[in-house]
Amino acid sequence: MSAVPQHAAIADGLPEGRRGLAMLVIIVGLALSVLDSSIVNLALPAIARELQAGSAQTLWVVSAYQLASLVLLLPLAALGERLGYRRVYLVGTAVFVAASAAAMMADSLSSLIAARVLQGMGAAGVMSVNAALVRLIYPSNRLGRGMAINSLVVATASMAGPSVAAAILSVAHWSWLFAMNVPLGIATLWLGRQALPMNPVASSAKEKISPLDVLLNILMFTLLFLGGEQLGARIGGHDAAAGPPWLPSGWWLLAAGVLVGAVYLRRQWYKSAPLFPVDLLRIPVFALSMCGSVSAFCAQMLSYLALPFLLLDAKGLTPIEAGMLITAWPLATMATAPVAGRLIGKVSDGLLGGIGMSMFACGLWLLAVMPDDVAHWDMVWRMVLAGSGFALYQSPNNHTIVSSAPLARSGAAGGMLSSARLTGQTLGVVVLATIFTFSGGHGGHAEALALAVAGGFAALAGVFSILRVRPAVPSASH
Repeated sequence: MSAVPQHAAIADGLPEGRRGLAMLVIIVGLALSVLDSSIVNLALPAIARELQAGSAQTLWVVSAYQLASLVLLLPLAALGERLGYRRVYLVGTAVFVAASAAAMMADSLSSLIAARVLQGMGAAGVMSVNAALVRLIYPSNRLGRGMAINSLVVATASMAGPSVAAAILSVAHWSWLFAMNVPLGIATLWLGRQALPMNPVASSAKEKISPLDVLLNILMFTLLFLGGEQLGARIGGHDAAAGPPWLPSGWWLLAAGVLVGAVYLRRQWYKSAPLFPVDLLRIPVFALSMCGSVSAFCAQMLSYLALPFLLLDAKGLTPIEAGMLITAWPLATMATAPVAGRLIGKVSDGLLGGIGMSMFACGLWLLAVMPDDVAHWDMVWRMVLAGSGFALYQSPNNHTIVSSAPLARSGAAGGMLSSARLTGQTLGVVVLATIFTFSGGHGGHAEALALAVAGGFAALAGVFSILRVRPAVPSASH
């Protein structure tokens, strides 16, 4: 392998000038990847009409992208440790650009879904190694700022999807939703070749990636994803969207996913560089951070799904009123993320995360006990409290997850960030389905109970975070 000194990562981050250019590449690539998971939602009716497809089938334009990116996160993170994060990131970007061009020119639903699968695979290349690259870009004493930027980009891109789509669709055909990725992706590729650092290939390169492990990883996450999708569709009353009639119910799919996962993890347990990083889960602070992340995303998904039902059905608000009120949540997250980044290194990650989850839990519990005639402003400040608390937790927690892993396993740690998000979100869907099943529908009581339970999961995440500041936790690493 030839050395490329101008791209080599120095011992503790890149120089200031190159750091800015490298982070620009990370920001654009990550923003495009996250944006494309939701940007086509508003265009689905137009796509269904033009391509003469049913609404249930058209939903796979969204699901195909999400599923393809999800199942490849850990395999591509492992590949990054063996071939270099920069290579995986740039190849992923190139695939994403080519797939965007194919989606732009698609003339049938099947060709569009195929392009979206390829696009999701490219996005997985970007998302699987972006956190590991941030660790190479920033010196250790400023890594928290880099992770806060990552969290801010994800929050902004997630919220901006519908707005960007509405702006484009008001003046152009839906194909332009994909067309904008091409010039931005090409610019990212060109700049990335100049600015992104290369990491030394880890000793784990000697241990080959087992095709069976990759297959089990794909099967496990596919079953969990499809099970969560089916339950989520039925929660919303869209039984036709829950999948084809031959597909087992969501509960059976989730059970099968857990069974496959047990076999998969048993195979991983004694490997030196496992595809699913059980070696990192043996590090107490890493395991606590992952448990906290799963609990926090479970609480977030529970509340995101329950709030629209509460505002529309129980409070009698219009969709526009509900949408405007809920927007206060992500806006608060965006505003607080930079503050959290500045506090990392000055305040213990565990303490900062504990404070954030306390705010999040209080916001959720206050939303759960809102009176029937609550004023709009009285809802907004509760959502702001919840959104700010989540941001105050997420950046420090991500910082701990990435920095507590050995440098050679940064790729696996970064891949676990997205895996924790999936696990938590799927758990949130399952918990909400259980609540709605046993409480008898959407009358206000079930939604309030769901928000109260979400507050419990947020409090649990806070406990996991506070446990990290105990002296016994760091000393366990020996």
